[in-house]
Amino acid sequence: QVQLVESGGGLVQAGGSLRLSCAASTRTFSNFHMGWFSQAPGKERDLVATITWSGGRTYYADSVKGRFTISRDNARNTVYLQMNTLKPEDTAVYYCAASTRDWTARDSFAYWGQGTQVTVAS
Repeated sequence: QVQLVESGGGLVQAGGSLRLSCAASTRTFSNFHMGWFSQAPGKERDLVATITWSGGRTYYADSVKGRFTISRDNARNTVYLQMNTLKPEDTAVYYCAASTRDWTARDSFAYWGQGTQVTVAS
């Protein structure tokens, strides 16, 4: 069992940057693959980026490659999403999630945070 709390969302102008953080309350954080997902109004929840338990491998959606970077600090039980060159279409609620199974499949992520709103103004 793991509880996840996101922070760092907000309103930013197009071209700007934000850094999301997700703090996990568990003693076994390094056992979990972690991911960030986004959900815009009226749309499905999409995978944005994932990272393996060790941080050794990452995966990005095509729409964010070269702009977003996922990282983790297992000593701090925290995963981050650095978001650069933000676009209005990045506007969504961003969720942090944890998985003990496949680290690239949305359905394998069993634990979810409450989400943090990111709004990119044009």
